[in-house]
Amino acid sequence: MIGKKRHTTRLMPKKDVVDPTRGVFTRRALLLMAAQGAVLGVLGRRLYDLQVVDGGKYARMAENNRVSKRLLAPARGRVVDRFGIALATNKVSWRALLMPEDTTDIPGTIDRFSQLIPLDEHDRGRIQREMRHQRKFIPVMLKDFLSWDEMARIELNAPGLPGVLIDVGTTRAYPTGPLMAHVVGYVAPPNERDVAKVATLALPGMRVGRAGVESTQDTLLRGAPGSVEMEVNAVGRVMNELNRIDGTTGSEVALSIDVGLQQAVLDHIADQSASAVVMDCTNGEVLAMVSNPSFDPSLFDSGVSHDQWLAWTSDKATPLINKAASGVYPPGSTFKPAVALAALKAGSITPEDRISCPGYYDVGGTRFHCWSRWGHGSVNLHDALKYSCDVYFYEVARRTGMEAIADASHGFGLGTALDIELPHVRDGLIPTPAWRRAHGFHWNGGDTIVSGIGQGFVQVTPLQLATYASRIATGRSVQPHLVRAVEGVRTPLADPSHWSALDADPRFLEALRGGMHAVVNEPHGTAPKARLDLPGIEMAGKTGSAQVRHVSRALRESGHFVSADLPWEYRPHALFICFAPYDAPRYALSVVIEHGNAGADAAAPLAKAIMTEALTRDPANRTTPPGQTVADLDEF
Repeated sequence: MIGKKRHTTRLMPKKDVVDPTRGVFTRRALLLMAAQGAVLGVLGRRLYDLQVVDGGKYARMAENNRVSKRLLAPARGRVVDRFGIALATNKVSWRALLMPEDTTDIPGTIDRFSQLIPLDEHDRGRIQREMRHQRKFIPVMLKDFLSWDEMARIELNAPGLPGVLIDVGTTRAYPTGPLMAHVVGYVAPPNERDVAKVATLALPGMRVGRAGVESTQDTLLRGAPGSVEMEVNAVGRVMNELNRIDGTTGSEVALSIDVGLQQAVLDHIADQSASAVVMDCTNGEVLAMVSNPSFDPSLFDSGVSHDQWLAWTSDKATPLINKAASGVYPPGSTFKPAVALAALKAGSITPEDRISCPGYYDVGGTRFHCWSRWGHGSVNLHDALKYSCDVYFYEVARRTGMEAIADASHGFGLGTALDIELPHVRDGLIPTPAWRRAHGFHWNGGDTIVSGIGQGFVQVTPLQLATYASRIATGRSVQPHLVRAVEGVRTPLADPSHWSALDADPRFLEALRGGMHAVVNEPHGTAPKARLDLPGIEMAGKTGSAQVRHVSRALRESGHFVSADLPWEYRPHALFICFAPYDAPRYALSVVIEHGNAGADAAAPLAKAIMTEALTRDPANRTTPPGQTVADLDEF
């Protein structure tokens, strides 16, 4: 329309628009950034700790996931005879071990293992004891002496047996078997007391000497442990051996024994329950020590069955006891030279004094018989030893007294401790009135009289008898010993100058030697069966028969008593001591045949055979056995 005013809209300038949520968003972003920074700081700190502070620790842990390290039992040292022939050595054996730190389910692992290789209650009990007392880094033996089939089953099932591994080790071997069992001894697994003293004895394969030289020289023979590092996979299966440090093998111990002579002595003893000791009387080296019957020492390493143990312990011949060093016997008439020396030293007789023997000796209403019913007539010391006259020594013992007899006996090594490298060596006994009173009893004259012929309470060992013969022969305080060298270094005891002279007039000792020479070599001596057949060589000796049960006067005088008709365990022991050559003594010998009846008939011929072997072989002067070279020695 004309004239109307047009309305015009004016555009006003825009003002800034403020977002009400803008401040909140900014605060959240800042908080998020701070939180992220804190997390990154913590992670950085943790990475620093892991890589820098604890880097070495975790590197070792990672390495342990790949490498298994354990200690190794060392090889036990060998025992050899004087010529280097092996008497105790080692052979390879396989066993299954459990590393406790490599499994999280020990009971489950043992149960799965027993499904493959049966474990009896004894095995399980042993494993549980070892698990309780041993540290986790020391492996526990699950089963020893594995066969090839058993090892294959374990290897095939390795994924289900975490911590179980096959180990090669050694077990003790005794090439000469029962022949040297009592001298060399045997080994057995350590018990808890052993491990408490020496922790490394807990290592599988470690053994402890339990008898013989294995026991007395155990520390030398044991050696020092080594170690091995093995690469294992995720289930603990050994993939590779990375590093091995072999342990230090135990020292080699050489004995004075000549194993060839030992075998010859045993061959002569045959099936008799007997013992024999051959000594080099110039230096005390024991060249043979036989105790029969014997046992297989290897069974103690692998385990003695209950039936075998019962068989050994129920045998009247006591195969487990070393009769030579631990068996005690009345010496019988072999004791008479010691009584004679005591009397000579005390002045109660001279070698020329004569005593009448009518066949009996009466004291205080008690009659003591001579072994000869008809008596020996008038005898001096030489004759009394030659004929072994009991009446002479009854009277000599009465005149001399038991204290003087004990003193002279101890000087000969009887009834005393002999420092030889064997365990459980018996001291024997030379009784005295003081000893009897200490046990609450009265000593009477009859005790002295029967002691004069080596009966009553007198007890000696075959080892002591051999030492006694050596000291009579040489006039020196020779001590028996078995260890000749350790790692090739000779022991100082082999030097004859080491032994001092006996506390006795040399003329008295010569009188004893002369009487013992007459026993074997003069007419009507008691041991003509001991006379040597070697040209120009003579032996001196003394017979002995030792009663083990009382024989009544009535039975003895009846004329019908024959000891050989008694049951075996009631017969007298037969004994013989000797040395040879007579003019230059080198070897001394004692023989004891349990319940052998008469020394003259049983022990004297055996002693002759053994002494002939010693003199013929002459091991004290030979460097290799007859017919052998050094290269042959390990093939015995």
